[in-house]
Amino acid sequence: MVGIKRTDLPPTAAIKFFGAGTAACFADLVTFPLDTAKVRLQIQGESTAASGSAVVKYRGVFGTIATMVRTEGARSLYNGLVAGLQRQMSFASVRIGLYDSMKQFYNRGSENANIVTRLMAGCTTGAMAVAFAQPTDVVKVRFQAQVCQSDGLKRYNGTMDAYRTIARDEGVRGLWKGCMPNITRNAIVNCAELVTYDIIKELILKYDLMTGYMSFFYVNTFKYVIKRVHSSNQ
Repeated sequence: MVGIKRTDLPPTAAIKFFGAGTAACFADLVTFPLDTAKVRLQIQGESTAASGSAVVKYRGVFGTIATMVRTEGARSLYNGLVAGLQRQMSFASVRIGLYDSMKQFYNRGSENANIVTRLMAGCTTGAMAVAFAQPTDVVKVRFQAQVCQSDGLKRYNGTMDAYRTIARDEGVRGLWKGCMPNITRNAIVNCAELVTYDIIKELILKYDLMTGYMSFFYVNTFKYVIKRVHSSNQ
């Protein structure tokens, strides 16, 4: 449109930080029932062994969702949502939002980063994000795995109560259970995901494959899709 120019000034680190966290929260709102179904399927073998029953309660993703809605109500699909949003706001903000800043840090302020610098930045922000957000992940999974007892009682009555209960019963270190495997996994995932995106974006802009608003639209759409896919796999 005449008289309207898109600014070429890059967003600040703060905007990237909060933008990444906000986008991840919206993605989590959409994909959370699938994440809950994944957790129930993953722990099903443990609960079956503990009870000594050979009956399989959950079968498949949609079968799990249907069973949970029928036996626990539709709200059970969003057990742990508050902790999930806390996790995304703290995890994705660091993992994605600080990637460019970390890349410049390793490259001493230069914009021309090689593949090694990008891999180091991806590993660093992926590991930092997990170390920072692990307590929220532990609480989220505990809520998702929690099944209401026959008398209607639950172990955790709220998100803050879950943090307090875990810290009291298992020690503060209990909030960081599984941290090292999670750091390793997310450092690798972050390298593959963000570095691939970074290189593709650079090639698109370098060779002028898309110009103007179309370039801006497609590059950011590609980044959003990657965030959605990764959030649904957490």
